[in-house]
Amino acid sequence: QVQLVESGGGLVQAGGSLRLSCAASGSIFSVNAMGWYRQAPGKERELVATISSGGNTNYADSVKGRFTISRGNAKDAVYLQMNSLKPEDTAVYYCNAASWVPRNDYWGQGTQVTVSS
Repeated sequence: QVQLVESGGGLVQAGGSLRLSCAASGSIFSVNAMGWYRQAPGKERELVATISSGGNTNYADSVKGRFTISRGNAKDAVYLQMNSLKPEDTAVYYCNAASWVPRNDYWGQGTQVTVSS
């Protein structure tokens, strides 16, 4: 089992920045990739960014050039630096940890990000 705890959400004006953090504990040796997803009211959860154990990153088109995902040296944390925030970035952001064998997904409790216009 892997436990994830997010922090860093809040209210910010459009154009501002926020940094989300996610601390992982438990069986982190089994984790192959970590990432951030978000869910806005009335919408499905969507991928924001992921980073593999090898450091490869993947971003949703809507956040490319504005958001940066990174991992801690001990690979027990993942961060999301969000710049040039837009009102459409408003959502609950969830941290995810994934293992391939066996296939498991772990989720944090979510942190609210609200961007005012």
